[in-house]
Amino acid sequence: MFEPVIAPSASLLGLLQRGRGDGQLHALAADRDEAIAALEECVTSDPRADWQVENRSLYYARVYMDLEAPLGGIERHLNHPDDLLDLAEHRTGLALAVLGHLAGYGRRDALLLLRQYAATGGNWAWALDELALRDEDGALLALAPAVLGRFPTTPQGEAELRAAIRAAYEPRAWRLWADRHPRVAAASEQSPFDLWQRQLNQGGVTPGWSVADVLAWADQADQGDSAAARCLAAVARPEDRETLLGAARDGAEGARRAALRYLVGQDDPALTELIEAAAADADQRVVRAALEVLARMRGPRALARARRWADPATGGADSALGEAAVALLADIGEPSDAPTVVAGLRQWVQVHGVRGAQLGGLVDGVGRLAAAGAAPILRHIYSESASSDLRGRAARALAVTDRYFACGTAVECLWDCEEATRELAARHVVTTGDARVLERLRRLAADPAEEAEVHAAVRGRLTSRGPAGA
Repeated sequence: MFEPVIAPSASLLGLLQRGRGDGQLHALAADRDEAIAALEECVTSDPRADWQVENRSLYYARVYMDLEAPLGGIERHLNHPDDLLDLAEHRTGLALAVLGHLAGYGRRDALLLLRQYAATGGNWAWALDELALRDEDGALLALAPAVLGRFPTTPQGEAELRAAIRAAYEPRAWRLWADRHPRVAAASEQSPFDLWQRQLNQGGVTPGWSVADVLAWADQADQGDSAAARCLAAVARPEDRETLLGAARDGAEGARRAALRYLVGQDDPALTELIEAAAADADQRVVRAALEVLARMRGPRALARARRWADPATGGADSALGEAAVALLADIGEPSDAPTVVAGLRQWVQVHGVRGAQLGGLVDGVGRLAAAGAAPILRHIYSESASSDLRGRAARALAVTDRYFACGTAVECLWDCEEATRELAARHVVTTGDARVLERLRRLAADPAEEAEVHAAVRGRLTSRGPAGA
């Protein structure tokens, strides 16, 4: 994971980097050359902190189509000398996915660029997957010599060929080639056997089947507390409780983490005191384990203690334990806990900004609790977050906390990069009073690249033309 450089949210580049609906709208209103330059910056320097959970490719492809933008920037990026040195999928994956959508929209220049890159580029497998979804059989067959030439006819080369076939997201090209190329046919037949053999030969440490042995095994540097906790669940008996409590209280680091993880599964009455002690430990690994265990707690006892820890008067909402307690209330709290969760959300943003793994849970929590007082801070998170996943969660929370969502934020969300956010907007947006809304709904309904869930939501609104939320 890395931290991309994100422009201010009010700028055209910042809006496009975030994948916000206003980015697409502003690009159409801006100077065309400026808009194309900002778009190319996004596609060739992926702005996502986590490219595996955030969507951008369809969003950027639509902006390319609206601007009738040339593909020179993408072509220079793909053919840059770095392509021979940096083989990470992250460098070119977004650009290739955008080309795939453009090819699906009928842009032949995108199709030709994908073919060229599949034959010569470093991330050729991604390009081949995009082509396999959209290109004709003859063109795929013509690519076979270039792709197969990457794999020498040696044992190592054949093994790499089998690995490439197994890793293919879309196997259509390989299936076509298997009919014409004996190497591909043989590798395709051998590939499942390789997988079975690796699974059969997987080794692992088998701990002794006693609580003491499992705890000792947990102290080994390469063992995780999850695996050890599962082993404890299989072997621990009621008479082992004191041993486990001792390990959770003052055992070695690995054993302590494993014991805490096991005890939370048993809802042990001593667990809250043990967590409180572990959260104050000097070893940050123990502290992290305590907070992770706290997040797994359930039931009245957990709620009562979380309320105490989250209350500044009795706990310390500004401490790591207090923050974790607020997160637990966001997850399992009752309506009466809404003010505490809203206060925790505000404090998180003041201290950490619009970032951090725990922020998403707090956003979900105020939405689950329908905490109307959270609307202002949710609007801030929606506008400023560089993560489109977090922005979508803020939009979902706004849908139940902000009475103006249907005629305000929901309109912009129709252009958002995340399909779930577009679907949410389609189900809530007011269809009267803004001519752009009906036009956008009709375009989404007619777009073959749109996801089925969005199509269903959009067509339902176009058919009913009822009030927001209908």
